[in-house]
Amino acid sequence: MTAPVARKAHLDRLAIGLLVACCAFWGFQQILIKSTVDEVPPLWQASLRFLGATVLLAIWCRWRAVPLFQRDGTGRAGVLAGLLFAGEFAGIYLGLQHTSASRLTVFLYTSPFVVALLLPRFVPSERLRPLQWTGLLLAFASVAVAFSEGFAHSSRTQLMGDAIALAAGTLWGLTTLLIRTSRLAQASPEKTLFYQVAVTAAVAPLLSLALGEPWGWGYSGQAWVSIGLQTVVGAFASYLTWMWLLRHYPATQMSSFVFLTPVFALLFGVGLLGEPLTLQLVLALLGVAVGIVLVSRKA
Repeated sequence: MTAPVARKAHLDRLAIGLLVACCAFWGFQQILIKSTVDEVPPLWQASLRFLGATVLLAIWCRWRAVPLFQRDGTGRAGVLAGLLFAGEFAGIYLGLQHTSASRLTVFLYTSPFVVALLLPRFVPSERLRPLQWTGLLLAFASVAVAFSEGFAHSSRTQLMGDAIALAAGTLWGLTTLLIRTSRLAQASPEKTLFYQVAVTAAVAPLLSLALGEPWGWGYSGQAWVSIGLQTVVGAFASYLTWMWLLRHYPATQMSSFVFLTPVFALLFGVGLLGEPLTLQLVLALLGVAVGIVLVSRKA
């Protein structure tokens, strides 16, 4: 078993910089998926992405001499974390078939509330103060404002998609909870991530087949560049960074930063896709920033 990890009570500049960088890429990743999904079916795209990430992570661990298969008591929690992770991504892709991306985004980013509500019951040091709860609510409300146009009408199909998105957000929060409260909290970031990407690489192709998605390889160069970036930077480097941060910093404070991801996606849409810069987006960015500052403040 790995030696106990020296955890920090607050986010420092390194953690904040890494979190902003991860959220910025995850926002850009939404643009990549959006630009590729018409050519490469979503769950088949996820299959390629996580299979590639599993291979990359295995090579990385061999080079760094990080043991992946020694018995350390993390097996059950690791497989469960992988299933939760796979369920989250399946929910995202399935939800998009029933509701709009804007509605899905709002419900998906309820995950920090799952962490903030449940994690302190197991780890008292993760409890948020009233001011931090205010910041969390402000950040979420700002994201909801940014995507409010997508809530003009609600059909039964959209409500079903909203429910799937809410389930995906819950699974995301439960994954974080499991990692912080099980033996995975003392496992290496590489091993924790390996459970998740390997299980997803096994589950996603089965879901793709069940949905009747066509498989292929003869995609355009642009599609392969998109999948490559999603694999190398998204599913490998950024998720490995996130696992390392979870091992050393408060998960409740980290979770507030994920609200930056949809705002970054909108900003990239403005810069790369020529979408309009609206007052809603500016207010959302300011609201998320203030919310994160409140959550991250020291007592």
